[in-house]
Amino acid sequence: MLSGPPSQLLALARKAAVAQSLDPALVCAVIEQESGWNPWAMRYEPAFFSKYVAGLYTNNKISASEAYARGFSWGLMQVMGQVARETGFDAPFLSALCDPGQGLNVGCKVLRKKFDAMAGDTARALFAWNGGGHPSYAAQVLARLPHYL
Repeated sequence: MLSGPPSQLLALARKAAVAQSLDPALVCAVIEQESGWNPWAMRYEPAFFSKYVAGLYTNNKISASEAYARGFSWGLMQVMGQVARETGFDAPFLSALCDPGQGLNVGCKVLRKKFDAMAGDTARALFAWNGGGHPSYAAQVLARLPHYL
């Protein structure tokens, strides 16, 4: 990281982490890995969309706009839209996850669930957070941890 994150984002991240009994340094490392501290980051995940969202649209459960928005990851922690909805995020538009306060609250809530499901095992929780995608994801996040201690 060439320069540190903006102080207001760092403070929000730490507050959201503490609210979910997560290590603030770890949450900050996840943010750096996922978005590089860009609250406007978003990424379409077509495989995720196909597996978890497409059926909701084709069965007329949600609109096309909502369906595609659920197939994107949003904001600082890159929370998937579908995961946010499953976690109770009910803002009318998933783009609200780019609001740092909202996105961090949802992201930390989801990360807490991953830690609980993995009995507190950090590497396994991070692997689950990443959807089991990249085998070195946990190592990449943990390598960023010293920036925030």
